[in-house]
Amino acid sequence: MIAEDDTLAGYVTVHGRPPSFEGSDGRPYSVGVFSDDDPDVDGRYGAALLFIRWSADRQPDGHLETPYLARAPDPQAAEAALGKLTLAAIKQKLDALIAEHAR
Repeated sequence: MIAEDDTLAGYVTVHGRPPSFEGSDGRPYSVGVFSDDDPDVDGRYGAALLFIRWSADRQPDGHLETPYLARAPDPQAAEAALGKLTLAAIKQKLDALIAEHAR
């Protein structure tokens, strides 16, 4: 059973802020969702995860983003689909992006 704050949307609802993670590089990251402003040729909007990397003095100092992980007829539906991702799945995506960018 998934607890109320084990998904992205649930965490934001319960805690009132985006979740944060320690990446596999030892750096802190927070995560949010973004979506297209315009639909693709099929009339669908893409949504992806945006990871903000934070410096030791709590300033943003970089970011990573996934490819589109959801597509829907409107941006809100695409973003809502990502809100259902578990925090464990999101952490896996973060670590995969870190590994990809380390090459």
